[in-house]
Amino acid sequence: MTLARISLIVLVATFAAYAQTSATVKLGGNRHPLARPEFDRGPVSPEQPVDRIILVLARSAQQQAELDAFVAAQHDPGSPQYQRWLTPEEFGRRFGASDADIRRITDWLSAQGFQIDEVTPGRGSIVFSGTAGQVVSAFRTGIHRFSVNGEMHMANTDDPEIPEALAGVVAGIASLNDFHSQPALASFAAAASPDFTSGSSHYLAPADFATIYDAAPLYLGGIDGAGTSIAVVGRSNFRLTDAQAFRAQMGLTANSPTVILNGPNPGILSSGEQAEATLDVEWAGAIARRAAVKFVLSASTVSSDGVMLSAVYAVNHKVAPVITTSFSMCEALSGAAYATFWNNLWQQAAAQGITSLVASGDSGAAGCDPPSASNATNGPGVNVICSTPYSVCVGGTQFNDSATPALYWSASNGAGLASALSYIPEAVWNTSGTVTGGSALWASGGGVSSVFAKPSWQFGNGVPADSRRHVPDVAASSSPHDGYLIYMNGSFYSVAGTSTATPAWAGIMALVNQHNGGGQGNANPALYGLARLQASGGAAVFHDVVAGNNSVPGVGGFQAGPGYDQATGLGSPDAFQLVQHWKDANIPSTPSR
Repeated sequence: MTLARISLIVLVATFAAYAQTSATVKLGGNRHPLARPEFDRGPVSPEQPVDRIILVLARSAQQQAELDAFVAAQHDPGSPQYQRWLTPEEFGRRFGASDADIRRITDWLSAQGFQIDEVTPGRGSIVFSGTAGQVVSAFRTGIHRFSVNGEMHMANTDDPEIPEALAGVVAGIASLNDFHSQPALASFAAAASPDFTSGSSHYLAPADFATIYDAAPLYLGGIDGAGTSIAVVGRSNFRLTDAQAFRAQMGLTANSPTVILNGPNPGILSSGEQAEATLDVEWAGAIARRAAVKFVLSASTVSSDGVMLSAVYAVNHKVAPVITTSFSMCEALSGAAYATFWNNLWQQAAAQGITSLVASGDSGAAGCDPPSASNATNGPGVNVICSTPYSVCVGGTQFNDSATPALYWSASNGAGLASALSYIPEAVWNTSGTVTGGSALWASGGGVSSVFAKPSWQFGNGVPADSRRHVPDVAASSSPHDGYLIYMNGSFYSVAGTSTATPAWAGIMALVNQHNGGGQGNANPALYGLARLQASGGAAVFHDVVAGNNSVPGVGGFQAGPGYDQATGLGSPDAFQLVQHWKDANIPSTPSR
């Protein structure tokens, strides 16, 4: 008997076994909280395409325990496994689903009529496509339209079901809806001119950032990102000519970003989405000036956010040792499978030596409300994309320079539109209605995770003595008071939000990589270790932010104070000190209290 005939018999037997049993299990936490009956507007057409659904695969308890121990050892200088990073394929063989389990799942999906788009190299997810009718039949859930806040969305009506035989190897479906993440971009507006000032506000050019946060001395020593790379997660395209013009206007060397297209080209989605993509690409390469910037671009579908698809690609193809993601989804609106997806993906990234930086969001302590809201109504919340223990969550500060601007800014521009004179004292970024009497929630995202437990490395001065993960981890200027300059559609714009600080921090991590000879994985153990050293008299790698809070109308937030706080984390960087002293801390893998 031929091998092909044997395989066909096995396949038919597998399908028959599934057909003979009606035993199914529900995948709990896989229905979006806003897919509620009062918003329901009825089913979609069965022919509605539902493309690139992400099925999250489950690790066994033993696999998860071994992975947790292995990643901790990779980040412990005292371990023989220290910085022994894996390839995606090695990760998959050690900690991913087995060949047999993947075959069982893909056979079942194929039997339901779905197309298998990809089994990721890390074996943590399967991407597949089909129609709404096939989803309804296979997963025993309706696919309906929902009208929420004046917008029409598509989502599953119930938790999906799978055959009981697959329950141990499927963690959930990361998304069966189009309630996608939002850019962490609080505002963008046309800049009055490329000059340093507009009224009482100033614009930040890359040279200003380098002066304020002490990156300029690194450039003099040849630490400028050469030989390193940064991956930018995106879902809307940008104009390459804008990025090239930005570098020319800012006095940066020609170093065009590259676009890695993962599937159909979505084009430019909207002015806001274009601004996010343009900001992320231009500023990821603005601090690490000679780093290769790789923009991973995926189109969103009615079932999967392009942000998720781009992040999956960046990690599973190990595009770069630094990844920057400037999008937000609050924990309470995410669901269990969505949170598991991000936690698993960022843990895989850490095991591969990748540092994942994510914006904390722009609604202050009210992470479940949009930044544009005038009053928070959904209580406290944080961004689930950054609240996992395996990502560096980046919050926002605001320069405290209004009383004596001449101390910190020159009266004219220098090379690269530079005008900053020195470090500028900082407070928590908060331009919300609470502070200004305005009509928005604009403030640094931060607070306490309701999903993730406190990781072993999160301890030190100011860190609450509880069992929960706290965010953000670090911060940098994010306020419209001193907006970042970008070049878009042939003009300068001023942008603000934690989206600005995040790609800038990614550039700093690329400088760390260049100086220290490779990727650092999850940077948090080192960052918190350096903060503890600083508190005991070591190098001042952080500017400790002790003024302000991230309270917004409707939700009380967190006050900045000495050491760590849930508005600005450990503080903003002194890039020179951070890079030079990165390996100073002997960082244990468990806290010593």
